[in-house]
Amino acid sequence: MTKPVLLVVAAALFDDEGRILLAQRPVGKQLAGLWEFPGGKLEPGETPEAALVRELEEELSIRVNESSLEPMTFASFTYPTFHLLMPLYGCKKWSGSIQPREGQAVAWVETSRLRDYPAPPADIPLFDWFARRP
Repeated sequence: MTKPVLLVVAAALFDDEGRILLAQRPVGKQLAGLWEFPGGKLEPGETPEAALVRELEEELSIRVNESSLEPMTFASFTYPTFHLLMPLYGCKKWSGSIQPREGQAVAWVETSRLRDYPAPPADIPLFDWFARRP
């Protein structure tokens, strides 16, 4: 049986110490309480980079230039009702201070500790990818 493909985009925001920002899915959303990279769904006609710039502003109150987004890897995961395809971009430069707008908790996490945070199944291989990097 063919499942619809859902394209979402995510960012690994890095601080000056090399830690990555994780956001906890807020109450009321699917997979609430799990930790993930910030990002979201593309709107019709939107590029992944434009969607990520928009999502980071909407979710975290920061402004990112598309030129600051570096493609890193992607997740491809089949959930029961759809298949998720999620490009992950790295970002070390933005303007504004991170202020969660959706009531979500955020945490700066060392790459070696990403797996300490319960995550959606599609994010776990991305956590492992970072753990293998020097």
